[in-house]
Amino acid sequence: MREYSEDDVRVRPGKGSRPRSKERPAHSDAERGLVTAVDRGRLTVDLGPDREHVTAVRARELGRRAVVVGDQVHLVGDLTGQPGSLARIVRIQPRATTLRRTADDTDSVERVIVANADTLAIVVAATEPEPRQGFIDRCLVAAYDSGMTPLLLVTKTDLASAGPLADAYRPLGVEVVPLSRDGDLTDLRHRLTDHITVLIGQSGVGKSTLVNRLVPDADRDTGVVNEVTGRGRHTSTSAVGLRLPGGGWIIDTPGVRSFGLGHVDPERVLSAFGELAEGERGCPRGCDHEPPHCGLDLWVAQGSAGPDGEPRLASVRRLLRSLTRPVG
Repeated sequence: MREYSEDDVRVRPGKGSRPRSKERPAHSDAERGLVTAVDRGRLTVDLGPDREHVTAVRARELGRRAVVVGDQVHLVGDLTGQPGSLARIVRIQPRATTLRRTADDTDSVERVIVANADTLAIVVAATEPEPRQGFIDRCLVAAYDSGMTPLLLVTKTDLASAGPLADAYRPLGVEVVPLSRDGDLTDLRHRLTDHITVLIGQSGVGKSTLVNRLVPDADRDTGVVNEVTGRGRHTSTSAVGLRLPGGGWIIDTPGVRSFGLGHVDPERVLSAFGELAEGERGCPRGCDHEPPHCGLDLWVAQGSAGPDGEPRLASVRRLLRSLTRPVG
């Protein structure tokens, strides 16, 4: 009978016995794409025209860093886009801009909604529901804070005029585009071409209807406005990026009722208005930019902010006050 020795015993190595390399793979063959949707850890990525959309997950080496719609990323793995295929996002490009919001103005935890957009299109209705200037102001603050160009799209102008809104925001230099339900969209298409534009608006203003007209195969759900409350139901539940037929992207976001700005520094908002921001040198330390101690009044009175300095200053102060008003 053969005697067994220790050579006959096979011991399975422990989990920590295999040396790990500190060098990360270079992934030099990774392809670049744009994140167009995020759903419970699965990300949809566009690799370019005439390519199938790819479903991907974040690679472990990215850690806890969030990936949002609009992110430019690099992927490896199965990039066929076939059902059941899965790629990995191994790198995220630095973001040019970030649209952020907080739950309310007292919340210091900010949430990035969209990355790399250059235009923020605020969609409001001329009526049904009535436009809420406080909401528009807050969106403008978010745009200026993130370095995006604001654009005000006024829908349902076949029911009411966009004139009052245009007058209210002309001093800020905000472009206002009136839109009727069946009107021609040629000028708006031209304005959006080759840009990455975020659409944001409250429920019931016709945002999803507008998206479906700009991108015929978008198939975004649309809803109706409650005749009693003047509010619409939420038809979009998550942000989605859609390629425009003529070039560029629009990113449709869920309808929102409030926009928290707890992360915004008022000085960054003022800096967006160069001719006024220069006058801040005459302000006392910790100035809230309200009269009578604010140095901006003298700056405007001297003509240093141009012929429209006075109404422009009044409008900028209205935006700054929106940071201290309740969310709405």
